[in-house]
Amino acid sequence: MNTDSITYNRNRFLNNLSTDKTAVALVTLAVSIIACALLLKTEGNIIAAAGFVTAISILLIIFYRVDWGFYIFFFMVLLFDQFNIPGFDPFTFRMDYFKNLKENTHIPYFSAGVINPVELHLILMLLAWFVAISVRKRTKIQYIQEWALAAIFIVSLILSLVNGMLSGGMFLPALWEVRALFYFGFLFFLIPQIIQTRKQLEIIMWILIVGTTIKALQGIARFISLGFSNAGYETLTNHEDPVFTTILIVFLISLALLKGNEKQRNVLLLLLPILLLGFFTGQRRAAYAGLFISLITFALMLKNNERVKLFNFIMIFLLITAVYSAVFWESESKLASPLKLIKSSINPDTESERYLSNLYRDFERYNLAYTIKTTKPITGIGFGNKYKNLIPLPDIIFPLRDYIPHNEILWIFVKMGAVGFFIFWFFFNALIFRCAFLYTKLNDPYLKSICIIIVIAIVNQMVVSYYDLQLTYYRNMIVLGTLCGLIPTLANLNKKITSDPNETVSQAA
Repeated sequence: MNTDSITYNRNRFLNNLSTDKTAVALVTLAVSIIACALLLKTEGNIIAAAGFVTAISILLIIFYRVDWGFYIFFFMVLLFDQFNIPGFDPFTFRMDYFKNLKENTHIPYFSAGVINPVELHLILMLLAWFVAISVRKRTKIQYIQEWALAAIFIVSLILSLVNGMLSGGMFLPALWEVRALFYFGFLFFLIPQIIQTRKQLEIIMWILIVGTTIKALQGIARFISLGFSNAGYETLTNHEDPVFTTILIVFLISLALLKGNEKQRNVLLLLLPILLLGFFTGQRRAAYAGLFISLITFALMLKNNERVKLFNFIMIFLLITAVYSAVFWESESKLASPLKLIKSSINPDTESERYLSNLYRDFERYNLAYTIKTTKPITGIGFGNKYKNLIPLPDIIFPLRDYIPHNEILWIFVKMGAVGFFIFWFFFNALIFRCAFLYTKLNDPYLKSICIIIVIAIVNQMVVSYYDLQLTYYRNMIVLGTLCGLIPTLANLNKKITSDPNETVSQAA
């Protein structure tokens, strides 16, 4: 593929800049003046001024190279926190990247700021892509095989939102409920148009590796600062971070089995202790369940000879696990913490926090089932409406408790009804089967590994969403939307290779 089909002509861009130095100087001067004005307006808030300069820089990068703009966006999504971690106040949360502009503490308040930096970034990328296809005749619009199913899914979300508003729902809670799912749909359509080469695929995976490792190091740093313990804190990382770690663990195993991308395989192998310790500091039972189901899914996708290799690895892992369990089953040591999490899920102590957490979720599920039975089982109650609390729930630090439960699979049924629930599962199952079929057609080991983790990302997301929210978490759905958006790229790159068996993937790209 000619790189002109997806990028601006950089030489022409730079030549235009050099022939109009006055314009460049004026833009630089204007940005500097506005940054100084912001410093005065915010009484010396350097973050606000730096944020403005960064925003302008990102804007220029997006319109220069849409894919570069996406790389920045993807990294910031992985780096910054949507929710604060109780007991900590990291700079990755204080940046307010996921907050509405009117709630952003680094800029002056204005009531119309109901959009957040994430949405601004997405809109700018879409505009830049439209500009690109308008000025370049050779731009390739990549076909998305599942576009109709995705469109039906998005329409069903919109109809459920309208249904909620018409039945007396609150708009702001509804907005919080559907935002992440719309991010997924947006990226599902946009990613195939801006990520179309093997090199771009590699960059996406490098960003995922770096971003997830940084979050793991954050958790490890807190673990060390607390005397190599959780010190009573429920978690030391975001809920989402162990989910991303699971994707990388399966990615590493697949690269090792299939002999793909030696550089990324070696880096992941070196980072594995950090990723595993970061996963442990997350202390999320749902993440352990997701990892277990993901490994089973991974095994089912492999061919027989590949499955034998995986089985040998699993036997070693099971042996180590058996020895570990036998040694630490009754231990109160910090090293026994992962085992305690699993035991608390199976047979929790009735006085423990884990038992109360399980009981809270049981009450929630009963209330959700009661809502389905007594309201609108076909169309759902719509977004923005509270589900019924037949069993009163204790107060928790979550303002949307009565709108968004922990079990977000049943939540889909409550909000969208049987029709929407069917569409939801039909769409994601179609993506899984599409990837499973595509995997059998792929010849390149690296493309096969990426195909595997797309399936793993979907399955893992559904498992953790059954136990622990995360369908409404922005970071989760952006990562999932990005990975699912790579499916057409994998298929097209494979076509280029199979059309000329002697041609490498990089040559095809």
